Amino acid sequence: MSARDAILKRLRQRADGPLTAPESDFAVVTNRGWSPEERLVNFERWITSVHGEVVHVARDDWARGLAQLLADKGVRRLALGREHPVAAEARRALADADVELVDVNRDIEGWQREQFERVDAGLTSTGGGIAETGSLWLWPTPDEPRLISLVPPIHIAVLDADTIEDTFFDLVEAQGWAGGMPTNALLVSGPSKTADIEQTLAYGVHGPRELVVLVRHVGGAAGTGA
Repeated sequence: MSARDAILKRLRQRADGPLTAPESDFAVVTNRGWSPEERLVNFERWITSVHGEVVHVARDDWARGLAQLLADKGVRRLALGREHPVAAEARRALADADVELVDVNRDIEGWQREQFERVDAGLTSTGGGIAETGSLWLWPTPDEPRLISLVPPIHIAVLDADTIEDTFFDLVEAQGWAGGMPTNALLVSGPSKTADIEQTLAYGVHGPRELVVLVRHVGGAAGTGA
């Protein structure tokens, strides 16, 4: 019996209860044992390897970093929510900035053209990150619909450094997804990319051409040294 078949057999036969990770079957997907610093180094290494950009900011002053980023990128119209703390803080910080804040909590049919043609960037929170793959995970809501991370040319995601897990398995366990998956969780591992039949890689064809991750640190911004 292959390792894959053995794992599937365990999943089919297991009794109700939390999914555990016995060494014999699941060692390949968990048990990395990384420190918080190592998680951050690995996360940044992998996400920047696929053209993602990481900006380190202090947790209590991150919105100023956002304002500077928008100025550097020439963003004049930013799509964002209202209710999430990330959106609320961003709105306060950008109240006097030369940036139009575009509400996203409305029927897509009513502002479809505006979203596809007039929005320069979309701002979202994140649930956390995955160090092993350099991925973000997002849990869309009516206040932060998935389209603001999939449509604008630039996706700006806010990630707390202490919410990065080692692996996807660790994320599933930590969030208790076995007991109730979100309707539409998103995993984001860099900007949109595709390749033609000649395997020429292109960015931004089917989604954002840029992904910028604002990594928030408690007590001050800190680079990884990677």
